[in-house]
Amino acid sequence: MDAYLAVVSKREVRSYADRPLPDELVRQILEAGRVTGSSQNRQPWRFVVVEDPARVADTVFVPENLRGAALCVALAMDAGKPSGFDAGRVAQNMMLAAWNEGVGSCPNGVADAERLHDLLGLPDSERVSIVLTFGYPARAVDPESRAAPEWIERADRRPFDEVVARA
Repeated sequence: MDAYLAVVSKREVRSYADRPLPDELVRQILEAGRVTGSSQNRQPWRFVVVEDPARVADTVFVPENLRGAALCVALAMDAGKPSGFDAGRVAQNMMLAAWNEGVGSCPNGVADAERLHDLLGLPDSERVSIVLTFGYPARAVDPESRAAPEWIERADRRPFDEVVARA
């Protein structure tokens, strides 16, 4: 898929088909995150693949997003260091790599960071920045069914001129 089309057609998927992801595809998604660039090449992350997403579902703001996901990844970042930008880059790369293969995803905010930290057995030097869920969409979506301008027109986003300014 064209990278621009992937970006403009990507929508959050919160309802997944009961279908596992092939191991090689899981590896590909994780590799897309691993090779992401980072500030000063610090690579301040670790990916925790959560084998039983239901076990940690109540630690995110919308637990239903984790239940039924084929893949759940907690993005653990170095605690005490500014890394929000790097975390966002990693998450977006993983989600776009998945979307390229027809796999939907959703970023999930952490509501109970301490409990999630304990459930995952993380060291004190790490904190979970975000939990990503992946799976084949319950309702099939074909990104190539529309041209990029059509996806943009259908997006529920602020108008271009409200977002873009020149100085």
